Amino acid sequence: MKRKVLFAVIALGTAINLNAQDLKTKDVPQVVKTALANKYPEAKKVGWEKEKGNYEANWGGKSGEDNSVVFTPAGQFVEIVKAIKISELPKSVAPYVAANYKGAKIKEAGRVTDAAGKTLYEAEIKGGDLIFDENGKFIKKD
Repeated sequence: MKRKVLFAVIALGTAINLNAQDLKTKDVPQVVKTALANKYPEAKKVGWEKEKGNYEANWGGKSGEDNSVVFTPAGQFVEIVKAIKISELPKSVAPYVAANYKGAKIKEAGRVTDAAGKTLYEAEIKGGDLIFDENGKFIKKD
């Protein structure tokens, strides 16, 4: 029994690390750091994570995560998420959350802009992020 519990704990820990892994700046490829500096020269005190094979840079605000930008290992821009006030989400988001996630409260919100310039919205609730299009139509849960 102890072996099964130990295996489960190790498997869970590994799964969590596969999702997001904090990195030291020295462990981020130079091409990625250069891409960040060129695209967002205002980025200071950057924290790094590796998520789903890409590199995520976080900076700004009290939490250090007002801006979150993702680059591929080759330094190609994927998307940026800028923290916004919950009240800045499209008007249909809060009613959708209330109707489909009973008792859930939106903890944080973000405006996502991808490499093509497409805008999405992210509403964080306990258990994940809900993604909406620019008009507030639900797309998926991350």
